[in-house]
Amino acid sequence: MIISGTFDYLERNSGSRIRSFPHIEGNYALHVYIPVFIPSERKKELIQFLKKATSLVQGLHVVDIDVPLHMLLKDEEKMVQAALGREFHISLGRTVPIRVHQIDSVVAMLRQKLQFQKRYLIDFNKWEVFVNDDKTRTFLSIENTTGGLAEITKQIQAVNEVYKLHNLPEFYKDPRPHISIAWAVGDISQSLKRVVEGEMKRHINVGGLSMRSMFTCKFSNIVCKVGNKTYNICGSQGQ
Repeated sequence: MIISGTFDYLERNSGSRIRSFPHIEGNYALHVYIPVFIPSERKKELIQFLKKATSLVQGLHVVDIDVPLHMLLKDEEKMVQAALGREFHISLGRTVPIRVHQIDSVVAMLRQKLQFQKRYLIDFNKWEVFVNDDKTRTFLSIENTTGGLAEITKQIQAVNEVYKLHNLPEFYKDPRPHISIAWAVGDISQSLKRVVEGEMKRHINVGGLSMRSMFTCKFSNIVCKVGNKTYNICGSQGQ
């Protein structure tokens, strides 16, 4: 399965990564997403698996800062801070280039369609491996498959409508909301999936009916980033 829902960091300045699309003067990278922060009390358990994956699979890097994870194995505190202490993103649309004259229209329509959003909880309960479309990057991610999935799916549909009106490519037909924790060059999905599958067996509840939650966070807002500028699209309403 090839899914590339998390391209937010491929467009940032970095000599060791490639863009998902070529830079053209006057184009700006558009990314619409839900910000996510991992609760402090759940980081210790997550970092134990990340250490295990790092020791078994070569080439994993921290998302955003390009630090090889193996360099942090001997200092757990630094590893937690570097790998889990940042803002993560659930992508609601593809990261695509738009022209400067489209920016105001895209932001206005997103605000119109997404202005009233109720509060809900997002439950992350599954380690997963994703590979981008051209198989140049593999991502170790945490997927949302239960609580909050219906709400996120509706938000993706709203973003898709705005994209269609601007002749932008829509999101994947069967979206799988997730945050990406680490990445590696090329397609190493098979070796990484073996490690993930072993870990997920530990998370199945007694009876095998459902998976235990890794962490839960509150939906707070939706952000639209265009180039280096960030627009707040909406906040949550109600209690």
